[in-house]
Amino acid sequence: MKFPNYFADAESNYKDSEFVIFGVPYDKTSSFRSGAKEGPKAIRQASWNFETFNFKTGVDLKNINFHDYGDLNVTDNSPKVMVEKVKYFTKKLLLVNKIPLCLGGEHSITSGIIQAYPKEISVICLDAHIDFREKYEDNKYNHACVNRRISEHIGVENLAVLGIRSAEKKEFEDAKKQNLFYVDSNEIKQNGIKNALKNSFSNFKYKKFYLTIDIDVLDPAYAPGTGTPEPFGLTPSDIVECIDFLSSNLIGFDIVEVCPPFDKGETAITAAKIVRYAIEKIWSGKQR
Repeated sequence: MKFPNYFADAESNYKDSEFVIFGVPYDKTSSFRSGAKEGPKAIRQASWNFETFNFKTGVDLKNINFHDYGDLNVTDNSPKVMVEKVKYFTKKLLLVNKIPLCLGGEHSITSGIIQAYPKEISVICLDAHIDFREKYEDNKYNHACVNRRISEHIGVENLAVLGIRSAEKKEFEDAKKQNLFYVDSNEIKQNGIKNALKNSFSNFKYKKFYLTIDIDVLDPAYAPGTGTPEPFGLTPSDIVECIDFLSSNLIGFDIVEVCPPFDKGETAITAAKIVRYAIEKIWSGKQR
């Protein structure tokens, strides 16, 4: 069955909406499996699977003003041009006090979003990979460099990467040398995601958080449709706990690296539910 091409329940107009969803269908720097440019469309289609009411949060999405702007026209751009377009669009949202909610696309898009924000924010990145290379395949805007680019804008001390289980040796040594705060998936399994978040929170000077979720932070058993799957990952419940912990301080959110050609829709379904849950929790936090 074919559903409308916007995110389910995003029925409000742009002017009246507190949240604005936008897609970035881009995967030009994919290094293993391509197809993430199809992610925004798949997530939108999957979003129609769910009831508007969530008994866990007590929120009905029909009561929230949010808008789906559609996709940015970046598919054929160079990585640098794509990042600039994403930065420009995000800045426009922030200037009129909208909360950006981005559907990827590969992870390189996030550096453009973060560059639109003031430097005085903190970023939590959920990712299987530390993504801290200076360049990859001779490109500083490659998806494998996204956390390096984020750190250059906000300062490495204001970035935490949680759930990692993969890094190139020199990249990992450089991250440690620069004191990048990270918690690997094994430690999270042993001590829980809340403990990792509390440690992150205590390290940060700024308590306004942007959350970026690379869907490959999940174990491939939960999210097989991604570009660079890595075994021994987190569970969807870990992501829910993370959103619960941060929700009252979240100022933006993205979910990236959904790669629809490599599963039967399971990953897009999970991503769509995470987006809906994030909207509910951020909205609830602002009602208090």
